[in-house]
Amino acid sequence: QVQLVESGGFSVQDGGSLRLSCAASGLVYTKDSMGWVRQAPGKEREGVAVIYAIGGSTSYADSVKGRFTISRDNAKNTLYLQMNSLKPEDTAMYYCAAQTRGSWLRGAFNYWGQGTQVTVSS
Repeated sequence: QVQLVESGGFSVQDGGSLRLSCAASGLVYTKDSMGWVRQAPGKEREGVAVIYAIGGSTSYADSVKGRFTISRDNAKNTLYLQMNSLKPEDTAMYYCAAQTRGSWLRGAFNYWGQGTQVTVSS
């Protein structure tokens, strides 16, 4: 059984930083792509970043490029999202996800966590 458990969501001021964590179990962790997806109220789900198991390459949505960094610690089976220079428009529920199936930018993953709330106030 696949389990993804996020933590680290908080309320911060505009320009602040947060680091989200996702503890993964039940995956062939070193072989599965993983990513972060967010959804704000009234908006469509949006892929934020993805990291591929093979080679560890990463990709980011244009809206977060240069501000967010995705990484993984294979020894700890943990995925991270370092978020810097946060803006009010980054406010959303952030979900950890695993195994892309199609367009990661559209949030197409097979497995999901429960989400952690990030709120950025101006």
